[in-house]
Amino acid sequence: MNNDTMVYNFSNIIAHFNIQGDVTETEPFGSGHINDTYLVKTTAENGIFYLLQKINNYVFKDVEGLMSNMVYVTDHLKHKIEGAGDPEREVLTLVKCKDGKYYCEDEQGGFWRMTYFLKDTRSYDLVTTTQQAYQGGVAFGRFQYLLSDLDPGLLIDTIPNFLNMENRLENLHKAIAGDSAGRKKKVQTELEFLLSRADEMTEIVKLGKAGVLPLRITHNDTKFNNILLDKDNNVQCVIDLDTVMPGYVAYDFGDAIRSIINTAVEDEKDLSTIQLNIPLFAEFTKGYLSQTISFLTGEELKSLVKGVLLLPYMQAVRFLTDYLDGDVYYKTHSEEHNLQRTLAQMQLLKMLEANKEKLKDIVETEWLNLK
Repeated sequence: MNNDTMVYNFSNIIAHFNIQGDVTETEPFGSGHINDTYLVKTTAENGIFYLLQKINNYVFKDVEGLMSNMVYVTDHLKHKIEGAGDPEREVLTLVKCKDGKYYCEDEQGGFWRMTYFLKDTRSYDLVTTTQQAYQGGVAFGRFQYLLSDLDPGLLIDTIPNFLNMENRLENLHKAIAGDSAGRKKKVQTELEFLLSRADEMTEIVKLGKAGVLPLRITHNDTKFNNILLDKDNNVQCVIDLDTVMPGYVAYDFGDAIRSIINTAVEDEKDLSTIQLNIPLFAEFTKGYLSQTISFLTGEELKSLVKGVLLLPYMQAVRFLTDYLDGDVYYKTHSEEHNLQRTLAQMQLLKMLEANKEKLKDIVETEWLNLK
């Protein structure tokens, strides 16, 4: 156990939960940046381990609402999978506290939850093969499909306006007006580039408000490492459900593609290395549509590539906003780190814009092949 874990009284925290066996070890687990996660090993005869998470209530201010969302979603997923799969392995299972709740509060006012640990699974930070890309599409497409008949009105927004482009642009304009770090003069070219696309990039929000795009329950953080694969590298379970809330399907599609299609890292300094991996895009699209074809509307289908362009644009806006504000949100490694992130996302967007028609053709072709 490292020194960071000593600040928590794990015995008292774990005692709130209905677990099997005695605890033998509690150790840090995973690489998440928002919640603190620990693997709880026990003496249970059936080899059951648990994941204990400290919920970041600075990011997720309504812990009760967040946990209510998780209960609604996991219960619905288990019900839909029952009889056709293994709900206990394909869906996260929350552990109840002894008071009947699904979370507890420690002596310092911290909030904790627990799930069963899914053994014999693996996750990857990067997509390197077409098989992985296809399985990623299947995973998030199936997730949306299984939740497509659950009322979005039952869920709260765990982070209000998280993917609302209009709100992100409002924040950018505030940062420009405030210019608290005195950096506005240095980024006039970048501001012109981003603001010239503002109308186009708010289209999904506007279509949603007009009722053209239906509000669905979406994951809203579709990084590839939020998928657990089995020993044969087939999708088993979608994890990290904190941001599951009402949204538009293009958000999940675009967020997944933002990292899958990019041949370089998010803050790449050499912009010439930022290219598009079209085969990975095609395989993710094939997997995604194989699961969503039964419920997606024609307008939603047309919105998918809009989402692909939107998400790197949104990240560029967020990085530049933070740069203008003096780097108060994102962790940075240098004074220009947020600007470099901005430039890299802008370059990715330029590449996507240049290949927009090719991406649309792939989506339409895969859709027709499945019809």
